[in-house]
Amino acid sequence: MNANSRALLTAILWGGLVAGTIDIGAACLISGRGIPYILHVIAGGLLGKEALAGGTGTALLGLLLQELMGVIIAAVYVLASTRLTLLTRHWVPWGLAFGVVVYFVMNYVVLPLSAWHVVPPFNLAKFLPNMAAMLLFGLIVAFFAARRDGVAAGSARAASPAI
Repeated sequence: MNANSRALLTAILWGGLVAGTIDIGAACLISGRGIPYILHVIAGGLLGKEALAGGTGTALLGLLLQELMGVIIAAVYVLASTRLTLLTRHWVPWGLAFGVVVYFVMNYVVLPLSAWHVVPPFNLAKFLPNMAAMLLFGLIVAFFAARRDGVAAGSARAASPAI
């Protein structure tokens, strides 16, 4: 595996795993529920409502699914950034935009197609914190993609004029 492939894989894994893990914490804060409950809900995407009565195995399935989704979502952004360099050069606005896309895809494509078969009704009180969580998700993924190119780490230096 060459250095470029390693950098891509590292950005995908770190971006996906960090964003996915933080997303679990955000879901706990937003819902007021504990980690096991959140993981059971995630597993319910495959198992349906029976997942809520599951035990440790169901929670581990939820964790695996969450992290796998995070890595897949990160792979979409990181791989796109290899063709569209503006995704790494301007990673903050594009990361935020990606978070918006992730929010809508998860809520209006993935959830309806999952075993939950739901389309969440619009509720501003739920929309705002959930959108904020997805904006953070997008920023994390974009940060790791930009870091792959050395952009995020050097963004402060790149923004300041040379003296």
